Amino acid sequence: MTHEHSRTWSLTAFVGEARWFGGKGRDFEVTEVREVPLADGVVTTLVTVSYSDGGSDLYQVPISSYDDPQDRIGHALIGEWDDRFHYDAVHDREAMQGWLAAFAEASASKPRGAFHRTDERELDLESHSTLFSGEQSNSSVAFGEDSLMKLFRRVTPGSNPDIEIHEALTRAGSTHVAHLYGYVVADDLRLAMLQQFLRTASDGWDLALVSARNLFAEGDLHADEVGGDFAAEAHRLGAAVAEVHELLAEEFPTAPLDLGATAQGMRERLTAALDVVPDLAEHRPALVQRFDAIAGVSGGQRAQRIHGDLHLGQTLRTSLGWKLVDFEGEPAKELGERQLPDSPWRDVAGMLRSFDYAARAVARDLSPTDDDEAAQIAYRANEWVARNTTAFLDGYVEQRDEALTGDELALVTAYVADKAVYEAVYEIRNRPGWVEIPLAALTRLADGITEYAVSISGTESR
Repeated sequence: MTHEHSRTWSLTAFVGEARWFGGKGRDFEVTEVREVPLADGVVTTLVTVSYSDGGSDLYQVPISSYDDPQDRIGHALIGEWDDRFHYDAVHDREAMQGWLAAFAEASASKPRGAFHRTDERELDLESHSTLFSGEQSNSSVAFGEDSLMKLFRRVTPGSNPDIEIHEALTRAGSTHVAHLYGYVVADDLRLAMLQQFLRTASDGWDLALVSARNLFAEGDLHADEVGGDFAAEAHRLGAAVAEVHELLAEEFPTAPLDLGATAQGMRERLTAALDVVPDLAEHRPALVQRFDAIAGVSGGQRAQRIHGDLHLGQTLRTSLGWKLVDFEGEPAKELGERQLPDSPWRDVAGMLRSFDYAARAVARDLSPTDDDEAAQIAYRANEWVARNTTAFLDGYVEQRDEALTGDELALVTAYVADKAVYEAVYEIRNRPGWVEIPLAALTRLADGITEYAVSISGTESR
């Protein structure tokens, strides 16, 4: 086998099995491999993947190459070609040290090759790298407790929303994001970003699960009586999201929200979802009514830059408060679509759906012995979701002069339904055993029920 064939075969196998590869289930071949120098001694590799059903993607695979096998990173072996052994470099501390050094040698006024700095903070070159496990779409490498580099795996030309928004919020002095230290750009491709490492961070999803488990473990206590009550944190998180939205509206252009087009998009997504999840059909009339209702909402709603994929897993609780992470937007959308202004209520709805998922994920792990116990579990899940949803909404609007309005509740409800439709499609394709969670939410919405029983203004929301 020739050098080129060995490299192509090895990269095809490696990319196809990688967690971050978004083309699983599709036939593909590697059609181009290109090495890109980033700075003296720092090179990355770009791999073009072409699909048999049309289209292509570009993936970044930084490679460490050695004359002899390296047992310390044997688990990251890509393959052997050209009489050398080649590894995924994010696992290689020696290779990552080169990336960190390139960042350190750049400055805000003078890049080092493809490495750009957005501030003059001194980086700790004595720290060693640790690859985070569990991340799917990208690879994150921590340098001690000093900084964190996110290496983007699937890359496209043009501005990267994660870098763009982090830079804007860092410049604006936001306390609810990790500050951006720099980024890597070559051939109009944003390849990586370096940001503040949040030392004391706890994952928001994990904290919510602990709270829900505490409630289910108690006997007759209500959600507000349990030691792990999450409502105060949900309130603080709502306030943090509102502050980020306010800054994003100041830093990026805004536009009137086209409610007719928004409702039409929701209807179209529901129609497309019916082909994948036939069980949605029974809810279609009620959901379309929810979507159509927002076309009659009074004017004044604005579209702006938002997070785009906000849920508890995109939040971190630190000793200094809540932080939002991963501003790339919905991964399934194209770059241009992710950069478009959208309603901040879409972010709000994403978080409300995440509260529902947290409680239902805990509940589905329980094994009720009879109908009464099953009903009690359902009651406690509903109680936890309602309490934290209302607390989040209260926090979201606490800094403004007016309370949540009926029109805004109609928008939130429509966006929640739209998100649940998306979730149903996702679960059928990826975790069929979980599809009942969004379907149950859509049943409640179709029946005129929402988890937020009372808004901050005291207006009932059926």
